[in-house]
Amino acid sequence: MVLVRYFASAKAASGVEEEVLRLRAGASVSEAVDELRKLHPAELPRILDAASFLLDGIAVRDVTRELPDGAELDVLPPFAGG
Repeated sequence: MVLVRYFASAKAASGVEEEVLRLRAGASVSEAVDELRKLHPAELPRILDAASFLLDGIAVRDVTRELPDGAELDVLPPFAGG
């Protein structure tokens, strides 16, 4: 079980602030993202293509990283600003 939290345009595209994903034991960040694409096929996939992810508050550099049960996965779309 993984708690997914959405921010900014990812929140708008998913229509929820957060949701729980039930994944197989040993699932990776990439597998979670694939599941999110299936759950929200209209708008979220294009945002996920450019998004960054935090796993329990730490930036994910390797999307093959395993998700521990009870983890929090934050979806951070690109932010504009100067």
